[in-house]
Amino acid sequence: MKKLVTLLLAGLFFSTVSFAKTDKDTLDVSLGKQLKFVDSVQKAMNYQTGIVPLQGGFAKLNIPDGFKYLNAAQSKYVLTELWGNPPREDVLGMLFPVDGDPFAEKSYAFIISFDSMGYVKDTDADDINYDDMLKDIQKEEVEENKSRIQKGYEPIHMIGWATKPFYDKTNKVLHWAKNLKFGNETYNTLNYEVRILGRKGVLSMNAVATMDELEFVKKDIDKVLKIPAFTEGNMYKDFDSNIDNVAAWTIGGLVAGKVLLKVGFFAKFWKIIVLAVAAAGAGIKKLLGKKSEDTTA
Repeated sequence: MKKLVTLLLAGLFFSTVSFAKTDKDTLDVSLGKQLKFVDSVQKAMNYQTGIVPLQGGFAKLNIPDGFKYLNAAQSKYVLTELWGNPPREDVLGMLFPVDGDPFAEKSYAFIISFDSMGYVKDTDADDINYDDMLKDIQKEEVEENKSRIQKGYEPIHMIGWATKPFYDKTNKVLHWAKNLKFGNETYNTLNYEVRILGRKGVLSMNAVATMDELEFVKKDIDKVLKIPAFTEGNMYKDFDSNIDNVAAWTIGGLVAGKVLLKVGFFAKFWKIIVLAVAAAGAGIKKLLGKKSEDTTA
């Protein structure tokens, strides 16, 4: 409950309500409204399990016990309206652990999308030195950050691999995790990336969290990798060189390509908003302490 109260105070903070000048009764009313809003959102979420076909019919999810899927429309609402990300039309849904939701205290969500880039050749998979790639990325980030700053984004520093890239050649699944530093933030951001190669493109699953969530995500990752699958006729093995397009990207390109410009589409999520508010000052902490006592009484 304490984390939820923190989140709601964050909403009040960013709505330019001054804690120093707001009396307790007014804050109680505002907090009550926020709690009702969160409750209404949670009740409206329509999660699915079992076999879930993705929009377009080219792929499906097999949601086992321990996980749940949120459809594309509601996922877009979470990402844009609740978490404050720019809108994206390619979002196909979100995958949560069964006890997770957009407001959960300790959770993650994989955002699912598809890039119709074409058939990605994997002939370079065994030849990539990811240590050298990391060094190259860190060198290139200087110029790429100049472009980010010009576009109004924070600079990003690639601290290192949180999980070094691994390609499962049998199942055509690539996954890796990045440890990132956004601007002057006091915490590091985790991006866990999954790419499933298909006949006409790549199915992507991207989880954003803070670095202290890494072990939580890694604990489930083997199960997560088995959830998505292309349907018959859309699988990697179904590629027809006579009619299908070949992507300009290879395995190395999927990992390294424009890392700093592409990352950050889903950099905002509720925990980061909460952390930003927690760092705003002792006044919020004092209010939080009082509120948590009230709510746990």
